[in-house]
Amino acid sequence: MTSDRRNFLKQALVGSGIIATGFAGSANAFQPGPFEKGRKNNGAQTFNMCGFAAPKLDKVRIGFVGLGSRGSGAVTRMSHIESVEIAALCDQYKDRVEKVQKKLEESGIQRAKVYSGSKDAWKAMCENPEIDLVYICTPWAWHTPMAVYAMENGKHAAVEVPAAKTIDECWQLVETSEKTRKHCMMLENTCYDFFELLTLNMARLGFFGEIVHAEGAYIHTLIDSNFNKNGYSEMWRLKENYRNGNLYPTHGLGPIAQVMNINRGDQMEYLTAMQSNDFQMAARADELAKTDNFFSEFAGKQYRGNMNTTAIRTYKGKTIMLQHDVTSPRPYSRIHLVSGTKGIAQKYPEPGRISDGHDWMSEEKMKGLNEKYTPEIVKHIGEMAKKVGGHGGMDFMMDWRLIDCLRNGLPLDQDVYDAALWSSIAPLSENSVANRSNSVDVLDFTRGAWKTNKPMVLTLKGGGTTGVK
Repeated sequence: MTSDRRNFLKQALVGSGIIATGFAGSANAFQPGPFEKGRKNNGAQTFNMCGFAAPKLDKVRIGFVGLGSRGSGAVTRMSHIESVEIAALCDQYKDRVEKVQKKLEESGIQRAKVYSGSKDAWKAMCENPEIDLVYICTPWAWHTPMAVYAMENGKHAAVEVPAAKTIDECWQLVETSEKTRKHCMMLENTCYDFFELLTLNMARLGFFGEIVHAEGAYIHTLIDSNFNKNGYSEMWRLKENYRNGNLYPTHGLGPIAQVMNINRGDQMEYLTAMQSNDFQMAARADELAKTDNFFSEFAGKQYRGNMNTTAIRTYKGKTIMLQHDVTSPRPYSRIHLVSGTKGIAQKYPEPGRISDGHDWMSEEKMKGLNEKYTPEIVKHIGEMAKKVGGHGGMDFMMDWRLIDCLRNGLPLDQDVYDAALWSSIAPLSENSVANRSNSVDVLDFTRGAWKTNKPMVLTLKGGGTTGVK
């Protein structure tokens, strides 16, 4: 090709915007549209919360806000952990508070202080100086405002997934945690499931070699739940589905991000997301509206597509694939695939399987791997976790670990940077889908600290002293 011909093509491409949008496959291919404000790094890190250990607490006094199924379950689990005080209960609906109070009394636990009667009752709870930790189980839109207010009032915050809905909210969490030096942990329970903990320990001990690729998902048939008008207040979960993108990425992402040392030695660089059309949700809304006027406001709306697939590349050249589908009739799956230079693990379909060659290992070999690589936390509290319950025990393991870290002055397994980064995949994938799957830069909420942050090590050294009731 002649020089004149090359120059002509270059000028034509610039004029059409093709070079600017990544004709050559640049990581900076797409400059996001008007979905978010304040996307960019707003300065240097003020304090590194990765590895931060807050002062020890002899007793952890907890205030719970949001007492639906998740919140009430959390209260029950925490009531089984030593040195925990159920200090306060908050929900805008008084009947929910009284239901939980009654359950505590039946277990011989004294009544907690009550905050109820309005949507702002949680603020007074956060202001109570006799609370150490605010445990948030409300609809998504309240997660960041409540966590921020709790930290600003001197409380650690534990917040259900996702911790934030927007990039601005992600930054609010990070900046507030750094400023107040209060923990903000997203309650990603899947990081504490048994096979996920096993593969994390195996990865730490080098079984898989260099991890090169991982996959996670949230595939769960929830269309009936989303349209259940008696299942939750104000139909907030259904309304969340007006957005496209991977709206619930953290269940699949959390465990593999820990395996890959994301935020602690490696970092996500950019992603691209593709979404199918919606083949069921709008049709379900229109059909329900024909016979039930309650659903008229949900008819004629655009809903997110059935399947979202998001691909992520890290700075060290590793890849992650995430999927999200809560509509299609499929068996539950988080995939949980970890692929390295020496071996691979995959959980779904269950049971979890491991291979270091062409075939999956036999049941006998798997038994040997479990005996060798089961981490100490599972040996210490695993059987109790199964008895107390919560998604097979992982919820209790998560709660116990949080309390043990706070009581022993240990860094948390999940810090505010994990909460922000894992949650940010939803709005970033939404942005990519809206722009023909162009790549979108993933933000570095550690502001460069990932290069020197130490990998998360799930250990009982210095901890493991918290008992159960």
